[in-house]
Amino acid sequence: MSTKVKQNRTPEQTARWYDIPYPASAYTFPREAQVHHVRFDDRYIHVELTDGRVLSVPLSWIPTLYNAEPAEREKYEISQDRKMLVWDPDKCAINDEIRIDDYLVPERQSNSSV
Repeated sequence: MSTKVKQNRTPEQTARWYDIPYPASAYTFPREAQVHHVRFDDRYIHVELTDGRVLSVPLSWIPTLYNAEPAEREKYEISQDRKMLVWDPDKCAINDEIRIDDYLVPERQSNSSV
């Protein structure tokens, strides 16, 4: 059984062209993630990057921070290259490091078969 359906489209409705007001070079594409500011709430660590992005990671993903007192979480240091947050066990109850790139770039899977 075949049916014929008549389409009532005009050529203008089929293909539309839109003006692109800016060239690709006018857009900002982040090249590197560097820490600018960090804040915490009850559920997340929010890391503001120097390019304006904000990375929010659930504290439940980071057991050392999730189980720590809020005041201890605040005792982080930003590494010199601004790519890591470091908690020094000599200065607080947390001994951990967070590499920002680990949360921005998906983990590469190995090519080995199981």
